[in-house]
Amino acid sequence: MASHKLDRLLRPKTIAVFGGLQAAEVIKQSQKMGFAGEIWPVHPKHDEICRLKVYRSVADLPGSPDAAFVGVNRFLTLDIVRELREAGAGVAVCYASGFLEAGDDDADGARLQQELVEAAGDMPIIGPNCYGLINYCDGALLWPDQHGGRRLGADERGVAIITQSSNIAINMTMQTRGLPIAHVMTAGNQAQTGLPDMAIALLEDERVTALGLHIEAFQSAPKFELLARRARELGKPIVAMKVGRSAQARAATVSHTASLAGSDAASDAFLKRLGIARVNSIASFLETLKLLHVHGPLDGKTLCSMSCSGGEASVMADSAEGRAVEFPPLSAEHRARVKSTLGTFVAVANPLDYHTFIWNNEPALTETFTAMVSGGFSLSCLVLDFPRKDRCSDVDWWSTVRGFENALRTNKAKGAIVASIPENIPEEYMAGLMEKGIAPLCGITEAFDAAEAAAFIGQAWKRSPAPSVAVPAGDGAGETTAPDEAEAKARLRSAGLPVPEGRRCANSGEAVATANAIGYPVALKALGIAHKSEQNAVRLNLGDADAVRSAADDLAGLGSGLYVERMVTGAVAEPIVGIVHDPQFGPVMTLGTGGVLVELLQDSVTLLLPSSRDDIETALRSLRMFPLLDGYRGKPKADLEAALDAIMGIAALAVENAGRIAELDINPLLVCSKGQGAWIADALLVTKGELR
Repeated sequence: MASHKLDRLLRPKTIAVFGGLQAAEVIKQSQKMGFAGEIWPVHPKHDEICRLKVYRSVADLPGSPDAAFVGVNRFLTLDIVRELREAGAGVAVCYASGFLEAGDDDADGARLQQELVEAAGDMPIIGPNCYGLINYCDGALLWPDQHGGRRLGADERGVAIITQSSNIAINMTMQTRGLPIAHVMTAGNQAQTGLPDMAIALLEDERVTALGLHIEAFQSAPKFELLARRARELGKPIVAMKVGRSAQARAATVSHTASLAGSDAASDAFLKRLGIARVNSIASFLETLKLLHVHGPLDGKTLCSMSCSGGEASVMADSAEGRAVEFPPLSAEHRARVKSTLGTFVAVANPLDYHTFIWNNEPALTETFTAMVSGGFSLSCLVLDFPRKDRCSDVDWWSTVRGFENALRTNKAKGAIVASIPENIPEEYMAGLMEKGIAPLCGITEAFDAAEAAAFIGQAWKRSPAPSVAVPAGDGAGETTAPDEAEAKARLRSAGLPVPEGRRCANSGEAVATANAIGYPVALKALGIAHKSEQNAVRLNLGDADAVRSAADDLAGLGSGLYVERMVTGAVAEPIVGIVHDPQFGPVMTLGTGGVLVELLQDSVTLLLPSSRDDIETALRSLRMFPLLDGYRGKPKADLEAALDAIMGIAALAVENAGRIAELDINPLLVCSKGQGAWIADALLVTKGELR
């Protein structure tokens, strides 16, 4: 459903309301918010609702409504939606539940949802099973409950929020963090109009500055790609809170890769690819939206912090550890410039403790802050908690605020006031601070989450748009087969991947003959066992015939046969390279620290395919194991180019066979010293059909 068809919902002049208690609440909320258009209640028995004339049916309405709230049971909903579509209505919000979300417990649910879509035809419907929309720009609420938001001023702008949970949406409107909200929309079942369609429509509203998405599942990867592209064109950043991390990430099947790269890892990689920032709490979601509303994406990852307390400076410094944003040290020249404003008793650093020597001295504060902010940081932070007004006075705090404002203006810099305790910026101060170009951020952790998200979007927008997600060849359904390692490696070798020479053997005699032909040392493995090390089903560095014979006798009967392979020596590092088929995104690649401790170490990164060589190298370099590839403590450097060649080859095979490879686990990929190549040491392959 094209998003432009939602325009009448976002700027309605007429609203039709169907139902009893919920419908009456919709009318009350719109009247309370000062909706200037017409509201037409429809009810078969009442003559008046909320002092408004009541109509008996769609046919009795004085015109075709721009938007309709349908708050009746699921069976009547179908009839009313059909009549609205025939009358040329704009959009209908379907409140009723009992459709597809009811699951197997209700045999009628899925059928009724399909019938609802058919009844709507080309008229957009929101839901079913949702609360609808709050339009704080025009005061139009198709919303059957109370809320905590305020109507925006005539020239005021705000953020838009879409959630898949009506209760979370209500809670977000109750925030006292000063976030100006233009629209709140709930997606419900998305029977016809998907979340990306709603999102694009909201972004097109010039009164919207940024978009927040609460996502339970991705219905359409291509539509989300379209949404991200449009957001970038309009310069309106998106932050998402994607839920489902814990359960989905543990949906392991056969391979190590599946345990590392569940659906959530693929979702995370997808959002990164789109340049959509991800946060993991509602508080950070709101603070990120606030920072994006005030400043948009950040142009880098550098921060400075100023406070009148060494304790606060230490907390800020500690909170940046392990983050994607940082407090860079001051240059000698910059440090001297700040030092000249503070005197000899103050140690100048970033974060800066400017002490209380200049407290409530606005000219001095302005001078110090201006000198500190002049370093060209992506975001300049002032840690400032206001005292509680019922017991204390905050008069002296405003000279600090004005000094910070002056410093930002002089340096044309982006700035935020950060309250170390979230409630220590009164809500009534928020709008004024934002008008001064200062983002008031509630809580240190939330402030860093917001800064990271804004910096990520800024970095993503500087890159060329990523290629589209590979369209899966089929849905990955059907019977799977898992060839043993000998067959799996034969298929990989035929695809041009670096597989050591190896042969299947039936007994110890054949194993010795094969080893003599291949050349020592060799590895000997029992075939037909997924995780060989756990069953002691592999022997390494066998240097002569006696060693091979003894090992073969030990492994006899353990699996479905024996496999003798040339032993790769001189390995510097052992990453894992894995592929899983995701039903939404197609082939997904995971890189990580391999070997027997792969799940324990959890050092991995997931990418969607296709990915560029640069993306894959960046992913490798992000791993904690990368120093091993880079000559850790004087050790030989690994053959990084060979490793990248091998990984690119694996990725190309996965893309070519999207939907046919269910899982591919290369654990480990033996990366030898520089110039000596990289080799697939162990391979687990699960297929659905023949590979190309």
